[in-house]
Amino acid sequence: MADRTAPNCHLRLEWVYGYRGHQCRNNLYYTAAKEIVYFVAGVGVVYNTREHKQKFYLGHNDDIISLALHPERVLVATGQVGKEPYICVWDSYTVQTVSILKDVHTHGVACLAFDLEGQCLVSVGLDSKNTICVWDWRRGKVLAAAPGHTDRIFDISWDLYQPSKLVSCGVKHIKFWSLCGNALTPKRGVFGKTGDLQTILCLACAKDEVTYSGALNGDIYVWKGINLLRTVQGAHGSGIFSMNVCEEGFATGGRDGCVRLWDLNFKPITVIDLRETDQGYKVARGDNSRGLSVRSVCWQGDHILVGTQDSEIFEVVVHDRTKPFLIMQGHCEGELWALAVHPTKPLAMTGSDDRSVRIWSLIDHALIARCNMEEPIRCAAVSTDGIHLALGMKDGSFTVLRVRDMTEVVHIKDRKEAIHELKYSPDGGHLAVGSNDNSVDIYGVVQRYKKVGECIGSNSFITHMDWSTDSKYLQTNDGSGRRLFYRMPSGKEVTNREELKLVQWASWTCVLGPEVNGIWPKYSDINDINSVDANFNNQVLVTADDYGIVKLLRYPCIKKGAKFKKYLGHSAHITNVRWSSDYQWVITIGGADHSVFQWKFVPERKAKEAVHIAPQESLADSNSEESDSDQSDVPEMDSEIEQETQLTYRRQVYKEDLPQLKEQCKEKHRATAMKKRERAPGSGVKLHFIHGYRGYDCRSNLFYTQTGEIVYHVAAIGVVYNRQQNTQRFYMGHDDDILCLAIHPLKDFVATGQVGRDSCIHIWDTETLKPMSVLRGFHQLGVCALDFSADGKRLASVGLDDNHTIVLWDWRKGEKLSAMRGSKDKIFVVKINPYLPDKLITAGVKHMKFWHKAGGGLIGRKGNMGKTETMMCAVYGWSEEMVFSGTCTGDICIWRDMFLMKTVKAHDGPVFSVHALEKGFVTGGKDGIVALWDDTFERCLKTYAIKRSVLAPGSKGLLLEDNPSIRAISLGHGHILVGTKNGEILEVDKSGPITLLVQGHMEGEVWGLATHPHLPLCATVSDDKTLRIWDLSPSHCMLAVRKLRKGGRCCCFSPDGKALAVGLNDGSFLIVNADTLEDLVSFHHRKDIISDIRFSPGTGKYLAVASGDTFVDIYNVMSSKRVGVCKGCLNYITHLDWDKRGKLLQVNTGAKEQWFFEAPRGKRQTIPATEVEKIDWSTWTCVLGASVEGIWPLISEVTEVTAACLSNNRKVLATGDDLGYVKLFRYPVKGKYAKFKRYVAHSTHVTNVRWTHDDSLLVTVGGGDTCLMIWAHEPEGHREFKQCDSEESDIESEDDGGYDSDVTRENEITYTIKALSTNMRPMTGVKPHLQMKEPSVDERQGVVRGSRPPVSRALPQPEKLQTNNVGKKKRPIEDLVLELVFGYRGNDCRNNVHYLNEGADIIYHTASVGIVLNLTTSCQSFYVEHSDDILCLTINQHPKFPNVVATGQVGDTGDMSATSPSIHVWDAMTKQTLSVLRCFHAGGVCSVSFSATGKLLLSVGLDPEHTVTIWKWQEGAKVASRIGHTQRIFVAEFRPDSDTHFVSVGIKHVRFWTLAGRALLSKKGVLSTIEDARMQTMLSVAFGANNLTFTGTISGDVCVWKEHVLVRIVAKAHTGPVFTMYTTLRDGLIVTGGKERPSKEGGALKLWDQELKRCRAFRLETGQVIDCVRSVCRGKGKILVGTRNAEIIEVGEKNAACNILVNGHMDGPIWGLGTHPSRDVFLSAAEDGTVRLWDIPEKKMLNKVNLGHPARTISYSPEGDMVAIGMKNGEFIILLVASLKIWGKKRDRRSPIQDIRFSPHSRYLAVGSTESAVDFYDLTLGPQLNRISCCRDIPSFVMQMDFSADSTYIQISTGSYKRLVYEVPSGKQVTEQSHIDRITWATWTSVLGDEVVGIWSRNTDKADVTCACVSHSGLNMVTGDDFGMVKLFDFPCPEKFAKHKRFLGHSAHLTNVRFTNGDRYVVSAGGDDRSVFVWRCVHAHH
Repeated sequence: MADRTAPNCHLRLEWVYGYRGHQCRNNLYYTAAKEIVYFVAGVGVVYNTREHKQKFYLGHNDDIISLALHPERVLVATGQVGKEPYICVWDSYTVQTVSILKDVHTHGVACLAFDLEGQCLVSVGLDSKNTICVWDWRRGKVLAAAPGHTDRIFDISWDLYQPSKLVSCGVKHIKFWSLCGNALTPKRGVFGKTGDLQTILCLACAKDEVTYSGALNGDIYVWKGINLLRTVQGAHGSGIFSMNVCEEGFATGGRDGCVRLWDLNFKPITVIDLRETDQGYKVARGDNSRGLSVRSVCWQGDHILVGTQDSEIFEVVVHDRTKPFLIMQGHCEGELWALAVHPTKPLAMTGSDDRSVRIWSLIDHALIARCNMEEPIRCAAVSTDGIHLALGMKDGSFTVLRVRDMTEVVHIKDRKEAIHELKYSPDGGHLAVGSNDNSVDIYGVVQRYKKVGECIGSNSFITHMDWSTDSKYLQTNDGSGRRLFYRMPSGKEVTNREELKLVQWASWTCVLGPEVNGIWPKYSDINDINSVDANFNNQVLVTADDYGIVKLLRYPCIKKGAKFKKYLGHSAHITNVRWSSDYQWVITIGGADHSVFQWKFVPERKAKEAVHIAPQESLADSNSEESDSDQSDVPEMDSEIEQETQLTYRRQVYKEDLPQLKEQCKEKHRATAMKKRERAPGSGVKLHFIHGYRGYDCRSNLFYTQTGEIVYHVAAIGVVYNRQQNTQRFYMGHDDDILCLAIHPLKDFVATGQVGRDSCIHIWDTETLKPMSVLRGFHQLGVCALDFSADGKRLASVGLDDNHTIVLWDWRKGEKLSAMRGSKDKIFVVKINPYLPDKLITAGVKHMKFWHKAGGGLIGRKGNMGKTETMMCAVYGWSEEMVFSGTCTGDICIWRDMFLMKTVKAHDGPVFSVHALEKGFVTGGKDGIVALWDDTFERCLKTYAIKRSVLAPGSKGLLLEDNPSIRAISLGHGHILVGTKNGEILEVDKSGPITLLVQGHMEGEVWGLATHPHLPLCATVSDDKTLRIWDLSPSHCMLAVRKLRKGGRCCCFSPDGKALAVGLNDGSFLIVNADTLEDLVSFHHRKDIISDIRFSPGTGKYLAVASGDTFVDIYNVMSSKRVGVCKGCLNYITHLDWDKRGKLLQVNTGAKEQWFFEAPRGKRQTIPATEVEKIDWSTWTCVLGASVEGIWPLISEVTEVTAACLSNNRKVLATGDDLGYVKLFRYPVKGKYAKFKRYVAHSTHVTNVRWTHDDSLLVTVGGGDTCLMIWAHEPEGHREFKQCDSEESDIESEDDGGYDSDVTRENEITYTIKALSTNMRPMTGVKPHLQMKEPSVDERQGVVRGSRPPVSRALPQPEKLQTNNVGKKKRPIEDLVLELVFGYRGNDCRNNVHYLNEGADIIYHTASVGIVLNLTTSCQSFYVEHSDDILCLTINQHPKFPNVVATGQVGDTGDMSATSPSIHVWDAMTKQTLSVLRCFHAGGVCSVSFSATGKLLLSVGLDPEHTVTIWKWQEGAKVASRIGHTQRIFVAEFRPDSDTHFVSVGIKHVRFWTLAGRALLSKKGVLSTIEDARMQTMLSVAFGANNLTFTGTISGDVCVWKEHVLVRIVAKAHTGPVFTMYTTLRDGLIVTGGKERPSKEGGALKLWDQELKRCRAFRLETGQVIDCVRSVCRGKGKILVGTRNAEIIEVGEKNAACNILVNGHMDGPIWGLGTHPSRDVFLSAAEDGTVRLWDIPEKKMLNKVNLGHPARTISYSPEGDMVAIGMKNGEFIILLVASLKIWGKKRDRRSPIQDIRFSPHSRYLAVGSTESAVDFYDLTLGPQLNRISCCRDIPSFVMQMDFSADSTYIQISTGSYKRLVYEVPSGKQVTEQSHIDRITWATWTSVLGDEVVGIWSRNTDKADVTCACVSHSGLNMVTGDDFGMVKLFDFPCPEKFAKHKRFLGHSAHLTNVRFTNGDRYVVSAGGDDRSVFVWRCVHAHH
């Protein structure tokens, strides 16, 4: 039997030849110690050129592709490729990991850069979005992440002169990023006309916002801000790959092989041309000689490092730059396959697809010769005398060279396919050449390589060959996995295996054959091992495979799956491996990484001495992963442990999934769900006591608390047991099995971890039983081990996922500090080092690992222990390096650091628990013995055996057996606390007596339960083969126990309580004496399980016994005979009940059938449903039938109701189900889906429930959780309202939440994203910039436009536009500045008007602008950083953060890109952005609220889940996030005195939330306390003292809540919905606002006292029929009100006087704008039926006229004395300005009037409508307005009209993108283009026409330019579009895509834009935002 362990010798990486220059850039630097750092394959290399030494960083597990150097030049960050790539930050001096950054990128990490301080690291991923991520690298935390670009990013850099700014570049782009909060916001670089848009390869940042970048064409682009400033042409001949900045200036390296140095102002200093060097790799490929290409430069002082594409590193000294030193070289592109070692000298030969063959000296670590061949080389061999080197080529030829001078001996080509293997015979006479032609050719060496033989047995390509020592045989392996033998030199195949028996092989490089079976895994047929080589001397074998792993095994290794040691470094496949001739080294070569690794072989005796050298750390254990095959050397596993290892705790249904399942089921059952459902019962139950402790699969889960109580867990409950009073208190925060428990060092908090799909850990207080923190989001399936650090700040946890992930938490903050895959095998225990909280250990199946924290990861090393044992427990000893662990064989292992010092035998069988004391240890094992040890485990001081004989008299039960397996031990209060596998908790007194405190059933399901007919007793029977009697009175103990032959399923007391019947699993049953539990009688008539057993009522004459094989047997108890059998059921029987008379049996079966049988014969009866109800049943435990229909839940497909029991007073039905819920229903439960009260305590299924005889207690048993739970019944009436643990029922109340049009609108609104908006008008046709231009007359006649004779006979072209009203000095407009905004978003947003600065200013918002209005000066100032509409606004009321405002905006999907929804936190006075929070609230942010300290911000999303999120806004960090509600949440607000409590309200929703650590816990509001209260839609929230909360409802009531329970309703606080409430912090008074008709006593605004009992109403004098208040805020003596009608009003508290501060249109769009011809006033007309007159200098609305119909357009007459208004219904009105009297009105059309215009001489009025017509009216004919003519043949609706200056023509722009010209007043169309070109226009508002083609942008495919206006000077033009942008162009702009400036602020869809007189202002009107913006024009200076 060969030794199957791993060999004792090992390999150490000594040298790596090569440098990765291909597909990487900027990866070569000088460290502070003047060493050079770079990477090859998966290894970071630190190379000391002076001493010619290398150090290696081995922390990666795949190719490294990026590297960054920390500014202090000691730390290095490297990024790798892979499915889950990570970044390592490591120390170049010690080559140890400092931090690991993971879990963000996929595919790979392409670029890395440190910032100036070195605090932050930025990384770019290789994923499809090229995600950019900014890290706090020391903590391993992501600060911000955003999609980088749609195409590859090549370089990224921090701006070293401005904080929080970065620049990235790549394929055809450069982006300038700013980091604020958690948001990375990009601005694209504008190439403009200065340079071509092209790929930028590298960049460097300089002072004053200057950025230098290298482009693909060899130019350097210089950027200022985001604009291209200038280019340095031809800096390099082609692409510039690398740019490096240092104190002296910049160095650039390009594809042209040159390095250039530039000074700090980017003036050239010098050029270093590496092409001229005589060194380096040159290769001519046909005609394109691809010379050197520089990929990386580093300039440091007078040295320059250069890395090339061809894997070379040069060092250049600046003052001697003509002589570069070549300090490192390697093979370059193409795969590297050929490797041979010299037979006598320490030389290695390699040949590659780069066509070079190279000879390396293994002693000098240098390349000593190189020769370039014609063809790619695939294999090599050196002759035995070392004279010839044979090379096999890819084209099927082979060449032989002399080693001495590399001259050719011979070149032979006999094959077409590649030569993959060649070998010289040991006697040097022959050369065997194996090719991919499936054959091996034999050549004679002395005959000048004449072919002398051929081996043709293979049917696949040849992969490996070996000669025998006598050169007479050759063995081959081929691609099909066959091993063949040939006689040499003839090449005849050997078929008779006998003659091979004695063959000795000269070398062994084959992968097949008995000697190397062990290299293959046990059960795989994969052929991924590329090469092996045997070292016969030391009997070791080295293998190389496709995964980049080098393995060391024993040779020979006969059995598959041998043990090995493995070494990482190569990234992808290793193509070849060879021992050096003297076996000192192993050489491996990498295919894709074309690197050569040289490993030092450390044989066994040396390895011993090297023990004290720490093994090179790496994420994969280089010190050998064992494989799991037949571990001959591992003892048999203990049965208990075996069982435990196999538990997976998987659930069919996880509780987390219930809400979704419910939603799905709701859809199915909509109809039934809407019916009236049965109310929940009035009485409730409360958990009182639990018999049970989880010991069978958990360890060390039992502790004393600070106060001497005992804390442990069972099922889903944390139990705190008081042993003096024998009472229990419960922590009920978990909803599934708790698997582990750890206690805080101060013994006051406990952490518990549970089963779950996303399982959570709760840290809770043992006194208050309140959760302190909940940790979730990292562990799948469950949490199996926990440990607190000694300072109590950290918590370590281990998950049950396949990798047993370990997480280290800062539990109070709820933050994950680090995480890492723990081990493939199950981990039983985790412990944090009490002295160094960054270190921890894990122990488990076949392993012990020592970990330390590195940033966001953990680095682990296996303990060195020879053979691997399974560890069951571990504990740290008296110093930081001592660890003691207990094994499954009963030993204690003593470790120092990670080395096993010795083992001590402690127990027979596994050691399950070990506990450290001040001076020693205590252990407990399977042998049932507790042992006390001294502090070195040398002496066992005392042992205690757990035996019945020493049980103290005060015990609460009986020991089932002596020496039970001990699973938990804890010490305190002079006692030892012991938990056993049998579910007992014992207290051992130091002097010996043992007290039993708590006990439950052992492992196995508990099903049987019966309560005594007249005593407080119950009986249980379980699969653990025991029958037990429990005392339910306050003594809570087990009275009796009896072992059974088999497990049992059911039991029942006889009616007199004297006998007890028990049904067993094997089909037998027995009747025992209820006092002594001795047998009275037993029967065995059935084979299947006995599932229920019942005595008939009264005297108990009959016994009905139901079995799993579908029968019920009826026995006569007195005669002990079977008297009847009930037949006919189709499935196993589940429940039985007798009627009161004892004549009728009711039976339920597993197929959900309900049957009736007559007793005693068992005849089947059919009873109609109506009759069943009348039958008087003695008991009711059935789950089927009309009277219990409502107990089946919505999701009955996944869950069964397993048990039911009706109380003896017939009022309450209790049920238990598969999900572990105990529910109470009001009986009878008719109709589907009744309401209930629900209690969670059992973890999985509740198997049985029973009421006691007097209904005072409910007893329940859980199946798998082995618990017996006792619940106290609290009848109706007695309700001092304790936290009722019950959740209200599943379906939301069906009562609709109420209706109100405003609420419905707000709920159903979908906000358009500006960037995605589509056109507002129904346009048709081809857009102007896509139309082909018609040639003009001249062009048709062949005259080219520019070639007219200089003196034209024709008249000079007239001006396009009449410009008479502007002075002589015409100055173009340079810029627009936002001056005024008329509007407020009140109609669909709320709580968005606030006072600032003690009431001097107010803040509100409209469109995407935040507005601060100073009340004394009426000046507005604006916050304009939002990219889209603001939906919510709040102010920070904490004095530390004055004037801090948060606003949330609309957004697209939550992918963290620039269009994602975001929240801006900003200073209202300076308008400076303090933080931007990008969020996942897809759709938008609809509510924001600051916490009491002002540090936290709460936000609610519009996404379908209505997510609720809490932020630390200053850091931009997300603290917690949770799904809020399935329907819209309107508002969520923090309690004014809290940072952890808040309330959310919405559609039929109110929830009370708590922030615990990083988790959000919530409770639904409980309504059941008030009769007939129903869940309405809640709209607003306010707060009072003592945990009071007020919510305003849609019906006008206000609900008052205490904690989360409704305590009172303020009926009709308003007559309509209560939209807004405000809590005044200083005096607690509450303001409410609602929707009401103003009346004498009531108003829409009310001020209330602190308890909402008394109020005072205010009337808003707005003149509206209904006032609708949407926002209220209370200042000093004033109340600020925002209304739905876009008014903001200030109301005085004392005099109730109203002062309107802000006016706006209440409904949009605002279509019409008319500016006055001579004054700075303008009119607007909107959909809300009003025309309003606005005064710009006075900053206010002067007047408003209600028209009664929506208005569409408005225009002043040229003198300004009349106004014409066009209406939506086709009517138009003319008003006199002075008197506002109607001068005339007319309705000639039925559809909207789109534009209306007076002619310049005031005679005609033109009216354009949607009916594709323009009507003319002559105003001189008086006010009867008869139409004089109209323009016909207009192809579509009219949009804009303009008269010519002489009033004889009109131009019309239409909905088909066509512009037409007609004569006035005849209405004839003018088609002659040259005629049209000569018209001078009075105004220009058309968006169409050749003169304005340039205003149409490229991205208007779905959207349009909607409006335009040319300035009075005729030099500029402003436009408005569907994206909400105002743009400023020069006029005319006939070139497509003209240059412009853009101004943001409006929402989507601008409807109109106008210049005021004298071009002083531009007025723009919004469609979606119902606002008017006034922009001041900034004119150019002369």
